[in-house]
Amino acid sequence: MPELRTFYPEIEPYASGHLDVGDGHVIYWERSGTHGAKPAVFLHGGPGGGFSASHRRLFDPALYDVMLFDQRGCGKSTPHASLEANTTWHLVADIERLRETMDVETWQVFGGSWGSTLALAYAETHPGRVSELVLRGVYLLTKAEMDWYYQFGVSEMFPEKWERFLAPIQEAERGNMMAAYRKRLTSDDKAVQIEAALAWSQWEGQTITLLPEPSTSDVFGEDEFALAFARIENHYFTHRGWLDEGQLLRDADRLKDIPGTIVHGRYDMPCPARYAWALHKAWPKADFHLIEGAGHAYSEPGILDQLIRATDKYAGKA
Repeated sequence: MPELRTFYPEIEPYASGHLDVGDGHVIYWERSGTHGAKPAVFLHGGPGGGFSASHRRLFDPALYDVMLFDQRGCGKSTPHASLEANTTWHLVADIERLRETMDVETWQVFGGSWGSTLALAYAETHPGRVSELVLRGVYLLTKAEMDWYYQFGVSEMFPEKWERFLAPIQEAERGNMMAAYRKRLTSDDKAVQIEAALAWSQWEGQTITLLPEPSTSDVFGEDEFALAFARIENHYFTHRGWLDEGQLLRDADRLKDIPGTIVHGRYDMPCPARYAWALHKAWPKADFHLIEGAGHAYSEPGILDQLIRATDKYAGKA
């Protein structure tokens, strides 16, 4: 069995800046790797999660010129945790602005978890701008997926963690956890917002890896991160991503000429594997890797190995 590939060495961005995208939003972006090399854009998860330095390390810096950015309202983008003018289609437009700023005709689009949702929405809207798609932890944002994670399903796998997720919500409201959290995350009381944000974020942080991993989940317990993450994620999911039910799978034929790679953990709790499999069947041109012994996080060894192999492959590296 070949040795598992792992992160490239740490690298600092060679350029960074802020882009005013209108509606009062300014997004923070970075470029890393080699100027003028193979262009790519990295789409982080959440929504509301922001990108991290380790995301740069998914690409060989000698072969790639990678755009990373914090989506509206999170990370270093401003205003922090804002829900105004913050929808899937605003983000798709922001990605196009960044491509134009980078002055490239096409680029590789890499997205994991919510980033896979956004990558699909972008690629199905602008298929001619996508050289390849690399998707991890596929999430099609259907009602069934959201109910599985936020109402009944994963609750059966993690009963003690589920109790902590239920704790801020009165029993009479627990029949619709999405709406109950929405009420608290948009409260006029900042303390109420933070209590709900921490519970929401820690539920996710503690269920994304197959085995407990404190370094992965600790960041979800930081107040400011949790506030943006929970408010924006709940906002998007309450509105079903401003997508028709099943839209991303329905429109998968628009991907037919785009090479791609789908990487998914067998035991991915937030994103059940059946949806990644359905996407693969609708988009057979994509390579499909179902990783045994893995959950949702991109840093899990088998998942990381296939992601690095994918970016290497598309850069022409053996």
